[in-house]
Amino acid sequence: MRLLRLFSCGVLTALVALVLTVSVSAGPVAAKPAANPKPLTIPALQQWTGGTGSFVFADTTRIVSSTAHASALASTSEVFADDLRALSGLTVARSTGTTADLRAGDIFLSLGSTDSQLGAEGYALTVTDRITISARDDRGAFYGTRTVLQLLKQASSIPRGTARDWPLKPERGLMVDNGRKYFTPQWLRDHVKELAYLKMNYFHLHLSDDKGFRIESSSHPEIVSTQHLTKQEVRDLIALAARYKITIVPEIDAPGHMTPILAAHPELKLVSRTGVVQDSYIDLSLPAAYALIKDLYDEYLALFPGPYFHIGADEYHVDYSAHPQLEQYAKAAYGADAIGKDAYLGFINWADGIVRAAGKTTRAWNDGIGGGVAVAVNTDVIIEFWYNYGKSPQAHIDAGHLISNESWSPTYYVLSAGGPGGPSSQWGYDTWNPDLFQGDQTITTASKSKNLGSKIHVWCDYPEVATEERVASDIKQGLRMLAQQTWGSPKLVTPWSNFVPVINTIGRNPAWTTSVQVGNLAANKPVTVSSAETANLLGANAVDGDYFSRWSSNYTDNEWITVDLGTARQIGRVTLSWETAYGSGYKIQTSNDAATWTTIYTTTSADGGTDDLTGLSGSGRYVRMQGTARATQYGFSLYEFEVYAPTGV
Repeated sequence: MRLLRLFSCGVLTALVALVLTVSVSAGPVAAKPAANPKPLTIPALQQWTGGTGSFVFADTTRIVSSTAHASALASTSEVFADDLRALSGLTVARSTGTTADLRAGDIFLSLGSTDSQLGAEGYALTVTDRITISARDDRGAFYGTRTVLQLLKQASSIPRGTARDWPLKPERGLMVDNGRKYFTPQWLRDHVKELAYLKMNYFHLHLSDDKGFRIESSSHPEIVSTQHLTKQEVRDLIALAARYKITIVPEIDAPGHMTPILAAHPELKLVSRTGVVQDSYIDLSLPAAYALIKDLYDEYLALFPGPYFHIGADEYHVDYSAHPQLEQYAKAAYGADAIGKDAYLGFINWADGIVRAAGKTTRAWNDGIGGGVAVAVNTDVIIEFWYNYGKSPQAHIDAGHLISNESWSPTYYVLSAGGPGGPSSQWGYDTWNPDLFQGDQTITTASKSKNLGSKIHVWCDYPEVATEERVASDIKQGLRMLAQQTWGSPKLVTPWSNFVPVINTIGRNPAWTTSVQVGNLAANKPVTVSSAETANLLGANAVDGDYFSRWSSNYTDNEWITVDLGTARQIGRVTLSWETAYGSGYKIQTSNDAATWTTIYTTTSADGGTDDLTGLSGSGRYVRMQGTARATQYGFSLYEFEVYAPTGV
């Protein structure tokens, strides 16, 4: 009001007009910054509203757990700090408090959300100059930290915005055939963390099969294979899995796939009326068969604290007419109308009674379920549908069972006589969904809640055809396909060829065991290539620290791969780990602008394998392998392209 008294109305009007004129002549008002797009995660976020600007992770960042829920969040907070240290090298402080105690750069964890759609595994994420993760359950808060971990794997800053995120299916996981092929405790521990990184929660250990019984036994030590998991190793794995919200599910397979058990108890083998001995099938007409199996169930039901126990029950492919003792047993046990198949179905119910008495739920493969006269499998048994034998998925649901979708395609990875094969990740990502079962069978919309989810399955029929490191490499993409499909969120990109670069960007969990030598300047750096043979054989595979994933070019001589080191570096050594399709002629070149190149090594007589090129002298931001001649009809294919500074630099 005082200002108005100093000016007459006319003067004030003129002044306002002048201001408006100056404002207009000064040019347009700056455009509002665009909202941040949905960030890259696997699985993708269900919902995202972008803000502007970024949160910055720094050495002052703290993990602050809500005071009201500090006890419930203690394990999640601790694991998050461990993973951030593995990622950044920083020891992140942990504390408790309220939102009033937060400062820029902090990450706040809280429970007590009233958002019912989130369920037990969902969470809400708010990113400003600090991050807030809120959930209804500790599991949801944990998955919120996995999102933050993936984002920090990409950069030290995270785009501001808000998210709501929850899974479609309650079971998302991995099954490993540790019976036929021994997988080390370290491999199993690595995959606990890998599953958790992808918001997966289920790890199924197939511990016995025709080529081995792979877990220590006090009740029957005579059946245990030389290479096996000790009970202490199993307890340690279970404890680690609990910290990472993973359920460990054991499987002791019976009444088939019992070769190592029956080798020690040949009197229990199934023998036909003509004297043909079945080395892998136990005779279900013998009381001693049940006593032996019960010993094992009792032993391992006590060892594994989780809610499930898998009895296998697959591929008991018996010609019942050739084994009349099974029908005789069934008639005595289940009535005069019983047939031989009822002996097998009755076994499942007998096993279920033992499992149920221990407070757990039985799981069994689907291929033998059904076909009896006097016996129907108990409806509390969860049916794992892997192939379209017998009843359809819908028929199992209609009979009262919960099921899970373990369909051969796209979830099976098999070590076969011809080498490793599957899973069919491209089809799985582009076409499949967890409610589409083997044989193109579907279930009704109302039944979808009865389908618990799915897993990637590692089957080791021919265990020698791949090392456990090769297996880990081969299932990397499949796990990420399955994580996306079972979480069920809108996909960030389609088709599969556009998802593979996202896989490479997100990478492995920060604690993943890697065999790349310390000091590799090219590790996980940006890569460009002249071509890629397929959507799975991209340049990023050659710098991912995995000696089993690879880049492969088109089938011409003038192909190249270039690594951007980020800044000019001195180069003293380059290591090329070739696949069978190697370069007999190539150059190693450096550049500061990716346009003008200096050759620091050249050869026309390379012989494949690993070329460890030492004593090089060069510098540049970019390092290139420029092919000049292929050694085979195929292109140039590298497992790893490593770059090192000179010794002492």
